[in-house]
Amino acid sequence: MRRIAIAMASLAALLAAGSRAAEAPPPKPDAADAPKTAPPAGPATVPAPPYEPQILRLATMMGALAYLRDLCGANDGAEFRKKMQALLAADGIAESERDLIAGAYNKGFDDFQLTYRTCTPAGREIIARYLSETARIATELASRYGG
Repeated sequence: MRRIAIAMASLAALLAAGSRAAEAPPPKPDAADAPKTAPPAGPATVPAPPYEPQILRLATMMGALAYLRDLCGANDGAEFRKKMQALLAADGIAESERDLIAGAYNKGFDDFQLTYRTCTPAGREIIARYLSETARIATELASRYGG
C-alpha cells in the first residue's frame, strides 16, 4: 500500500511538471544566469498510510493488554509483545512508522503501569473491552488492507 502511494505521488509530480512545461516555452539558456551547482533536493515527504490511526490504536491497546493481562493473572503478556514484534517486522513498514507504532505500544503499557498496581474490576473491564476492540480492528485491517 505504501509503495503504491509513493508511486502515485511520483507520477502525479511528474505529470504536473510535464503539464507546466507544455504551457510555457522553455527559457533560453544564459551561461551567466546558470547556477554553478544544483540546489540540494529536500527530503521527500510520504503521506501516512490510510490505516495509520487504526494501527496506532491497536498498538496502544496491545501495550495496555500486555501489562494488564499479566497484572490480572492471565500471564500472557509475552504473547502481546510477540504479536507486536511480528507487526513491527512486517514488510513495507518504514523505520519512522515502526518508531510510531512502537511508541504507541510503549505508551499503552506505561500509561496503565502508572495507573494500576493491582488488578481491579475496572482493569478487568478494560481488558474485556480492549480484547474486543483489538479483534475488531485487526479483522477490519486484514480484510481491507491485507494481502
